Amino acid sequence: MASSAKMSLDQAILRVIANHDVPDQANLLALLAQENFKLTQGTLSRRLAKLSVQKRDGRYQRVIPQDHPLPPYTLMESPPNLLVLQTGPGLGMALAIRVDRSSAPGVAGTLAGEDTLFVAVAKDSTLADVRAQLERILGAPQ
Repeated sequence: MASSAKMSLDQAILRVIANHDVPDQANLLALLAQENFKLTQGTLSRRLAKLSVQKRDGRYQRVIPQDHPLPPYTLMESPPNLLVLQTGPGLGMALAIRVDRSSAPGVAGTLAGEDTLFVAVAKDSTLADVRAQLERILGAPQ
């Protein structure tokens, strides 16, 4: 499988488990087949391990340990209420999970893509305050 095909498969796996409650690998294989990904259970198991996807609470989900090193990122302010973080391919969700789990004050919500995280700043908070919170949680941008 070519590198770009693996990335596309990885993206599809993460999208499917984010949008569906997937109880087992057979269901995940069927959902991926609907998106024209044909793979064996063995290949799927290896991809799930690489992506840190595990079965928790009866469904597959990405599990990023709290002590897992975070990927480098850049941060831009987009006034009046949006912060944009960019990271490497496939790592936007890792940043989002850490921000979401932190319950950082001033964060109204997040939206993660493959390599980008949008952070909406709550009405009564400032970009600078939330940026400082994010840097405390994620470390300084690089």
